[in-house]
Amino acid sequence: MIDEIQSRMIQLLPRLRRFALALTGDKDKADDLVQDTCERALAHIDQWKPGTNLDSWMYRIAQNIWVDHYRSRRSQVEQRGLDEYENLSGIDGRRVTESRLTLASVSEGISRLPAEQQVLVAMVCVEGMSYKEAAAILGIPIGTVMSRLSRARQSLYTALMNEEPSLTPAVSILPASSSTRER
Repeated sequence: MIDEIQSRMIQLLPRLRRFALALTGDKDKADDLVQDTCERALAHIDQWKPGTNLDSWMYRIAQNIWVDHYRSRRSQVEQRGLDEYENLSGIDGRRVTESRLTLASVSEGISRLPAEQQVLVAMVCVEGMSYKEAAAILGIPIGTVMSRLSRARQSLYTALMNEEPSLTPAVSILPASSSTRER
């Protein structure tokens, strides 16, 4: 039984790594998160219930570790200067540079979102999970998934269009009655 679970964990590694990369924004930190996730899962394998979704269990472990350890580093996000991009080569250096700058801006924007929104962006937008799958993994209602993603997307859009240095939750787009409720 343990060998089967380990085999399934190995098959999950590429998806888990993409998820971790979306959360951390750094390849090395993502690898560390995946390693920590696997270690914790194997150390607590007795807590996994046969017949339940192993993927969901592993994603939840990764999310919990990230929230516990990596979230505190959000304030230490490295600012990238344009000088990093000056020696790019490619078919169209301008396009490549613009694409990389846009990606860096989006990554920076995602890192400034509240943790619960970052997790959902990683699950739905990066991993391609359905709202229903994300809701099941996180143990929250599907409506909460939808509202958090809506706020995350609005915050990212506003920040990118206004080139604001920081993101603020876009609660103003919600009806007054729902903006005060925690989702």
